[in-house]
Amino acid sequence: MPMREQEMSIYESIRKTLTPIHKEGYPFIAIAAVASLVLGHLWAPFGWIGLIITLWICYFFRDPERVTPTRDGLVIAPADGRVSGIATVVPPPELALSEEPHTRISIFMNVFDCHVNRAPVPGRIARIVYTPGLFINAELDKASENNERNGLVIESGPHRIGVVQIAGLVARRIVSFVHEGDTLVTGERFGLIRFGSRVDVYLPAGIQPLVALGQLTIAGETVIADLRSQEGPRAFRSA
Repeated sequence: MPMREQEMSIYESIRKTLTPIHKEGYPFIAIAAVASLVLGHLWAPFGWIGLIITLWICYFFRDPERVTPTRDGLVIAPADGRVSGIATVVPPPELALSEEPHTRISIFMNVFDCHVNRAPVPGRIARIVYTPGLFINAELDKASENNERNGLVIESGPHRIGVVQIAGLVARRIVSFVHEGDTLVTGERFGLIRFGSRVDVYLPAGIQPLVALGQLTIAGETVIADLRSQEGPRAFRSA
């Protein structure tokens, strides 16, 4: 193999191995890297600590490619994390969905999860509403009403699906990449929450979740519900 082709092969192998970093993380990485250099000049151990923090920030803002199921009716996890709640509740009034109870699936992201959020269904964004609020623990049920949040309503065929990004105890910044009227495909990136948070999905009443409390989800890949299925509640067990 010619040297040039061998070098390109090695480069491609490295490129495919490394996970891309979302551009939202670039300023934080740059600040951490500069701070590490400055601190390292003052005292070497500080520099090593700064390097570890810089690497963690790179890890936090990773944005891996995902393989998304695309059959009509499938609802895909909008976030990496753990299913922290499944309940039948009335959606937040700002979503203007209806006053009828909906199935809510909550996914909690800790500081080690990928925080890029992806569309759970395809469709047109009919509504985006930012609501200021508190920064209590996002795992608490009352966080859906009291915390800072950004809500989307996606019109997907005959259904209107609510998706709410909720800031948490550490997260203090919700970033949206989309606008009202935009059209999303399933698994498309629509936002990001910095440093720990939660995403709620509001489904029409009667839709059975296909996930269980405590189950880990992968944004853009894990099927959390099926709008076309007549299947009853699923049983789960720990293994």
